[in-house]
Amino acid sequence: MTATATHYRAPEGADATFNRVVRWLADHGVNLAGAQNLTVAGRRTGKPQTVPVNLLRLDGREYLVSPRGNTQWARNARVAGTVELRRGRRRRTVALAELDPALRPPIIAEYLRKWGWEVGRFLPEGLSAKPTDDELVRHAASIPVFAVGHTE
Repeated sequence: MTATATHYRAPEGADATFNRVVRWLADHGVNLAGAQNLTVAGRRTGKPQTVPVNLLRLDGREYLVSPRGNTQWARNARVAGTVELRRGRRRRTVALAELDPALRPPIIAEYLRKWGWEVGRFLPEGLSAKPTDDELVRHAASIPVFAVGHTE
């Protein structure tokens, strides 16, 4: 059975507080485990939403992975097509292209190799922070992955 793209774990309590701290640190140029801030316009309100993300560099490409699942930023990015990535004073606007679930497993595997210790508890049920190939294939549709393309 293949997992659906409906997986979503919203930050709450201590996680929401931690996200605010990481967002503040990234805004001030402090690189906490590679965190950057992603800002995207809300798909309904148009208001900017900013969240910390881990930008994965793999084989000369950059990717954004949403281990919490179909998050607000992922839904907003699908509609907007572009986001701003920021760490300290460095800002860049990038285009995002969501990858087909069949292409996601090796990217998710590398993301979890680097940040599984941080995001493991947000993964869909049945997917571990040190997944097997079968787990990756089964859950790839529930973890959005975006290829990053430069626009500025």
